[in-house]
Amino acid sequence: MALVQHRAPQEMSPALAGFEDIKRYWDKTNDKYAAKILPGEVYVTTSDEVITTVLGSCVSACVRDPVFKVGGMNHFMLPLSSTDSSWSSDGGLSTRYGNFAMERLINEILKHGGSRKNLEVKVFGGGMVLANATSINVGERNIQFVEEYLRLEGLKLLARDVGDIYPRKVLFFPHSGRVRVKKLRNMHNRTVVERETAYMQQIDQTPSAGEIDLF
Repeated sequence: MALVQHRAPQEMSPALAGFEDIKRYWDKTNDKYAAKILPGEVYVTTSDEVITTVLGSCVSACVRDPVFKVGGMNHFMLPLSSTDSSWSSDGGLSTRYGNFAMERLINEILKHGGSRKNLEVKVFGGGMVLANATSINVGERNIQFVEEYLRLEGLKLLARDVGDIYPRKVLFFPHSGRVRVKKLRNMHNRTVVERETAYMQQIDQTPSAGEIDLF
């Protein structure tokens, strides 16, 4: 039987300016370098690599320009600044934070050669993972926000996999636009819940009059 030859990883291309602190590694399953983002992070690339994250109640938007081959992903949660389960455009902390999360991703894509008219968006997450931690369905608020944001901005939503009760592992391939999603139905540890609970507490403590600087 012939031996399987595993191609040695090529040299990792430098991260774009501003994203040097994002963890990157060789993903031998996909034969590409991968960037792993955590809650509150964003990553944009012009290289043929993978961006991955694990989502509970948080939402990730995967955005790319298919013409100029630049794209990225964010991972965010709205602060719980209200008992209302919807979001509004009144300039409050929740909306300002959500807008910042989306606009930073989009602006970085445009900054690195993308064109707004070409942008394609896919949205994932918003699971009812933190439902027992608060009377508000955090995931549903995040879904409502991102979908309304895309509608108001006139951006093309090509695909969505949101809601339900499970965490998700998401792998986004910006060069091809392909996304792989795995629902973690048999996840027994509380890593995602604990990480998102800490993240939620962090953003809820952000002063409403101050700058939002969680990325």
